[in-house]
Amino acid sequence: MNRKRHARVLAGLTALALVAASCGSDSETSDTDAPSATEAATETTVADTEPADTTPTDTEPETTEPMDGEEGFLPLAPPDGDPIIVGMVNTEGSPGLDFPEISASTQAAVDFLNDHGGLGGRPIEFEVCTASGAPETSQACSQELAGKGVELVMLGLDLFPGYDTFTASNIPVTGILPILPGDYTANALFLGGGNTTTSAAMAAFAQENFGATTAGVISADNDGANATEADLLKALDAIGITYVSIKGGDNETDAGFQGLMAQATADNPDVLYSLYADAGCIGTMRGRVSLGIETPVITTAICSSAEVIDVVGDDAEGWYFIGASTEESGTPDADDLQAILQSLGFTNSTELGLGGLGVTGMLSLATIANMMAADGEEITGASIYETLEASDGAVNWPDGFPFLCGSAPAYQTVCNFIFPIATYVAGTGIETVPGYEAFDTTPYLP
Repeated sequence: MNRKRHARVLAGLTALALVAASCGSDSETSDTDAPSATEAATETTVADTEPADTTPTDTEPETTEPMDGEEGFLPLAPPDGDPIIVGMVNTEGSPGLDFPEISASTQAAVDFLNDHGGLGGRPIEFEVCTASGAPETSQACSQELAGKGVELVMLGLDLFPGYDTFTASNIPVTGILPILPGDYTANALFLGGGNTTTSAAMAAFAQENFGATTAGVISADNDGANATEADLLKALDAIGITYVSIKGGDNETDAGFQGLMAQATADNPDVLYSLYADAGCIGTMRGRVSLGIETPVITTAICSSAEVIDVVGDDAEGWYFIGASTEESGTPDADDLQAILQSLGFTNSTELGLGGLGVTGMLSLATIANMMAADGEEITGASIYETLEASDGAVNWPDGFPFLCGSAPAYQTVCNFIFPIATYVAGTGIETVPGYEAFDTTPYLP
């Protein structure tokens, strides 16, 4: 099969869903060596069970066109201005709270930028402080970074950021995404919206694309998955979709996944949501085909990874992935990403995992700084933050969607509300759903 590879980092990833995956899935629990359900099924195929028309039903989707890209970072010369110190606080080393891939991948992005333009012509000195998930460690990190004279902070996954310390030291704070409720009212700006915006997209897409009024939901019973489920159910309530939510184990056999899907679709809902990841994606995709379930399934970009699709193949038909996008190789963004992947020893963007959030965050800041430098503006941590906050021409990398900081009153710190939505097409692979190249979730936030 000629599958199109992800030539860019999967956009719009919700970190809490990814955290749930890291806490609640085991790649060895699904029998990935067994024949696929498509091969085992004798009469039912996904092609027969897909909805007849997957275009929007009653209303056209709210979309925002991505802005035209530039020529990428690779042609840029090494920066020769005064260094800029950028800090990061990231949680590592604690059971269930260990995300070293974020700081490692962000460091790789910094190394790449220091060969290709830096931040608007300023080379980057990158200072990482590791928190353990305890408030006192986050506070210690904020004090440490303030003492090192950082001009800008980009939070990784930090549960208890020391916002007061950063504010007192006049250090602007950006983050890859909000985690806890306090992040939405903090003195900070987040480059992604996390579960809140992703869940809004999942609910709105079901209503607009399928005219859904009922839904089934399956998810693991652990802290991460429960938080993700709670946000999705809140979004479904807000939009008026009734649901049945079924809980499974962190790790299930293929038969277990089939049982969960059978329960969630017993009343023939209009759509099914799967909040499982990794091996759970494989088990649920096979289970849907084995049981002859016709219900379309909506999930996150995690299940569109090459590691999943290479195993399930056409069993992925009928699945829709919030935040997944593809781009042909050979584009400037794809070439930039490939250079970063090579430096990490990876072959495709899905291997970045949570680290992809660090890469997209750092290169988004660089995109803003380079735009400012081209306009003759001074490049400082404060000026980059102010440009992001104003959202005047600032776009995220690699999608080119405009940042919309403060556009949702209840989520003032969030700057990114736009998602591509993709599906699996037999013989081709993951393709963007027409009309959902850039879906704006702001009208649907709970």
